[in-house]
Amino acid sequence: MSGIVTTRPPSAHRRETQVGESLLVRASLIGVALLFLAIFLVAPIATVFGSAFSKGAGPYWAALVEDETLDAIKLTLLTAGISVPLNVVFGVAAAWLISKYDFWGKSLLITVVDLPFSVSPVISGLIFVLLFGAHGWFGPWLSEHDIKIIFAVPGIVMATTFVTFPLVARELIAVMQAQGNDEEEAALTLGAGGFAILWRITLPKVRWGLIYGVILCNARAMGEFGAVSVVSGHVRGLTNTLPLQVEILYNEYNFVGAFAVASLLSALALVTLCVKKVAEWSVSNRQAKRAASQRALRAPVRAATSLEGVNP
Repeated sequence: MSGIVTTRPPSAHRRETQVGESLLVRASLIGVALLFLAIFLVAPIATVFGSAFSKGAGPYWAALVEDETLDAIKLTLLTAGISVPLNVVFGVAAAWLISKYDFWGKSLLITVVDLPFSVSPVISGLIFVLLFGAHGWFGPWLSEHDIKIIFAVPGIVMATTFVTFPLVARELIAVMQAQGNDEEEAALTLGAGGFAILWRITLPKVRWGLIYGVILCNARAMGEFGAVSVVSGHVRGLTNTLPLQVEILYNEYNFVGAFAVASLLSALALVTLCVKKVAEWSVSNRQAKRAASQRALRAPVRAATSLEGVNP
């Protein structure tokens, strides 16, 4: 009889989609993955927190409330507080242009977005030294106007922003390209302007991708070492961020203090991972609900189409 749709039981579908490896092979793969995680993730984190609390909670807390450590915390928060919003503005603009428009120079913009991924952070810091250092291109002019960038907070912010700006842009580009332009084109035909489309249609659709990019950008900004180490000058209490403070304390054989400060960065990484998982779960849940609603809307159409082929 035409129009009848047959379905397979879920159990049969699961059996068909399972990979045909034996139980021993699957157990070996899982064991290798768990061993890798234990060696390269669990063991280092356990070592950091174990060494930080090796002499008790008192020395741990004393190491965190030292003046130099507090200054490093403040500078790290200040750097992240400036670089992350700048990267959000650039990331939204770059993703909007790359995903929604075709223009001359688009390939160049994509290359610029990918540039920090292919350049070592140390090289990035050296670039700023060559530009704004005392003997750099703009060094004499900056000295004449008593403007200090290298070995000061502006240089740290600039180096951190350069290293981290692809994170937000790349995440938004992937999300915008996956969602397409149908809703934006519909709004454009109805007379909506570009800013209204961006604010009311595009950004609400990509908000979880934006949050995910901001989380990664913030974590990278607080943990950046290479580029910041080159441009900071390691001035105690002035240009040392948390990663640089860890290095100084460790080189001075203050292991409890070094691991205490490192535990802050480790805790930040763990919090970032948890928030990342929540964001991914939210995105997956929304996509599942959207797919379910689309199937529910298409179900009456399929039923009507099937009934057309049934003769009374």
